[in-house]
Amino acid sequence: MGLSSLGIFHTIIGILAIVGAIIGFVRYGKIDLGKISGKVYFYATLVTSLTALGISKHGGFNAGHVFSIFIIVLIAIAYYLFSNKKGSRKARYFENFLLSFSFFLSLVPTVNETFTRIPIGHPLAKDIKDPIIGQTLLILFLLFIAGSVYQFITQKKINKEAASLYIEE
Repeated sequence: MGLSSLGIFHTIIGILAIVGAIIGFVRYGKIDLGKISGKVYFYATLVTSLTALGISKHGGFNAGHVFSIFIIVLIAIAYYLFSNKKGSRKARYFENFLLSFSFFLSLVPTVNETFTRIPIGHPLAKDIKDPIIGQTLLILFLLFIAGSVYQFITQKKINKEAASLYIEE
């Protein structure tokens, strides 16, 4: 597989981020920074994105580094909205979207790297242009869109309930 020590650490922490996100999606329908799974996702994604900046299969600054920086920006904005805009119901829409979008973006290099390395000796894909990578990313994109719509509808219900509780008090 040819992973450096940093690459191995990056991979382990990245797997933790994926597990945190999936647990959040299954349990809460979103990555919730107020829950342990959301915190695991946030911090593991931050560390994974930062360590990705020190990894380069082809040498120099590349698209993977751009993805990492963009993901850091997305989760930082989501964290800001979570911690500083607690009373804003509109902020939850953006927070949910940014975290889900960061998860989707993190899966792009994950799918590429996984499919071109595993199984060892006979990887699923030869390179990034292999159709299985494109097909998998398309399925993930469609799941991201469907999940975002679901989160929007769910958040709208939550906001409506919160507004009715506020009016009753």
